[in-house]
Amino acid sequence: MDKIVAFIVASIGGMGYIGIVLLMALESSFFPFPSEVVVPPAGYLASQGEMNIFLVILSGILGSILGAFVNYYIAYKYGRNLLITYGKYFFINEEKFKKIESFFITHGEISTFVGRLIPGVRQYISFPAGLAKMNLTKFIFYTALGAGIWVVILAYVGYFIGNNIELIREKLHIITIIIIPFIIIIIMLYIYINKKKKKA
Repeated sequence: MDKIVAFIVASIGGMGYIGIVLLMALESSFFPFPSEVVVPPAGYLASQGEMNIFLVILSGILGSILGAFVNYYIAYKYGRNLLITYGKYFFINEEKFKKIESFFITHGEISTFVGRLIPGVRQYISFPAGLAKMNLTKFIFYTALGAGIWVVILAYVGYFIGNNIELIREKLHIITIIIIPFIIIIIMLYIYINKKKKKA
């Protein structure tokens, strides 16, 4: 994996902001490409005056949206038929599919936003959004919101720490642990607001 990452970074990284967009699009799609080798080095270059930190962040967010849209489109276009046809092999029948679809129709916004903040989930949260045919404008907005928080963290970690990938991974691990209570608070607030709306 490290060799593949090094090859891709060497091939595309020299393209500047376009390289960030392309690499982050890979990271947000189903290709398991680590974002910590893309944005933090660009953040470091921004600290050296070689790039603009705001353009780095915007490029990272744009790439995240593009990659997420690829997953969304695949699921939107082909996911339903594939799941109905082959879902039985994964213990998903039409009834279960309808429950998943119904859940995401009702809670798609919070699921998309929170999913973008969770490692291992952020790449794949677009699939249920596409399956449920979530409103595209809302999907892009909440994807950008969640991805934006993560990209800002990545950019400023690189800006202040430098281009040390091992130190970056260590700090991102700590930040991810810190984010978990934040995610729990958001979910609790969402549940509370929903209950209030239902009572009203």
